[in-house]
Amino acid sequence: MLQLGTKVVIVADQFEQNLPIGEHGYIIAYDRNADNVFDYVLRVPSANRNFLIPDEDVELEEVLIQDEVDRIEREALIDFALATHNEELFKRVMNGEPEQETELEQAGNEPLSPADFIRQVNLKAWI
Repeated sequence: MLQLGTKVVIVADQFEQNLPIGEHGYIIAYDRNADNVFDYVLRVPSANRNFLIPDEDVELEEVLIQDEVDRIEREALIDFALATHNEELFKRVMNGEPEQETELEQAGNEPLSPADFIRQVNLKAWI
């Protein structure tokens, strides 16, 4: 449940109430009636009205901004991979593989001390 005064964006109009989709609004009250499908009372300053809104019709502004940043970053990586003919990067971005795995692999490739290297060679030779 969102806090009172939270700035949200209307992303859908589930019950066809002619909501101003894409407009910013502020949560001014909760609708606590158990028989009602609406969760919030939303004040939309640009429309100069209050609307009853279900939870699915609104999204936090920060979440929408982060989604847009992720989309732009992905597109930029694809453009860079195509421009530099980097097939590995292109496949990783297109398949949606997380970058954390590559960071873990790079962390495992740190240079070993001579004693650790000899220990690993002896262990592999013994097996």
